[in-house]
Amino acid sequence: MNVVFHHPLPLNTEAKSASGIRPLRMLSAFEDLGCEVDVITGYSWERSALIRRMKDKARNGKRYEFVYSESSTMPTVLTDPHHLPVRPLMDGGFFSFCRNNRIPVGLFYRDIYWLFDAYGKGLNRIQVMAAKAAYRFDLWVYARTLDRLYVPSREMGDYIRGVDPEIIAALPPGHISPSTHSSATAPAKGGPLRLFYVGGMSDHYRLHILFQVVSSMPQIDLTVCTRDIEWKSVKEDYPSLTPNIRIIHETGEGMTVHLQECDIAVLFVEPHEYWKFASPFKLYEYLGYHKPIVASRGTLSGTFVSENHVGWTLPYDSDHLRRLLVRLLDNPVEISQCGATAAAVADQHSWKARAQQVINDLSQ
Repeated sequence: MNVVFHHPLPLNTEAKSASGIRPLRMLSAFEDLGCEVDVITGYSWERSALIRRMKDKARNGKRYEFVYSESSTMPTVLTDPHHLPVRPLMDGGFFSFCRNNRIPVGLFYRDIYWLFDAYGKGLNRIQVMAAKAAYRFDLWVYARTLDRLYVPSREMGDYIRGVDPEIIAALPPGHISPSTHSSATAPAKGGPLRLFYVGGMSDHYRLHILFQVVSSMPQIDLTVCTRDIEWKSVKEDYPSLTPNIRIIHETGEGMTVHLQECDIAVLFVEPHEYWKFASPFKLYEYLGYHKPIVASRGTLSGTFVSENHVGWTLPYDSDHLRRLLVRLLDNPVEISQCGATAAAVADQHSWKARAQQVINDLSQ
């Protein structure tokens, strides 16, 4: 099966953020499923040459099953290093060529943070207006050229205007299941109970109640893995760290060692509108390691945890969290039961499963 993979930036094998990791994971998943992939990535001048090459192949008889594109967090026309729209019609023109030649096109649309008032805070007003105009141009192109617009969650699709809702489908993050997992056996009754969180510490990721509760429960150990710069920017807003709370700044294998060692993974963040549709990378990373998850009610993550019985979804307050942790200290077998459920559903949410969904949707 011949397919085309498109991304309006160079692929970065050293990427640390979800926006850089996801394109690599999806490309690898297509290849693992046996697809022959023509890759169109890079800055606009690099994509221009690769697009011409692909068009020549198509005109000379090569049959492509579909095109799959991973968008950038930036508007497509502004992804060159200087952020100037030097080839504003190129990518949309490429999608139109494919559609005119009966090659279905699907694109993963990463985020709609730009629709919210917090976007561009502290930036030049004219730059923000220009960026928002470029984001709207992206949606205008998508409405006219795509067969399928993928989004992290169906709930996010409800915010998108000007695109036929019939072509919008959810394609959340996935996970790479590790070759080995830590034991699913329950921790010792009475503790210590090891919690782990990995991710941001910005206004979107407020963990204050988690810190407050754990600091008063010495039987609980909490490890928070976040970037050093993010922790330094918020540490004054959190209480002084107690001996059972550790802040680390690991990535890659260094981070996964701590994830493997924990008993429970945490997504107990303060809910707000963004969390109603956000589908965080870490949720599926936790699932891939078969970890039970504590999540907040009022978030999409909490709904996923509750519906799939892979952990506990709580109102965001200290009493509910404290009562849960006390119960789990007394009944640790409940933790291993949730971990077993996570292991049972994990394969449905791998990167290969996400790529197979695209193949099923777009293959002619």
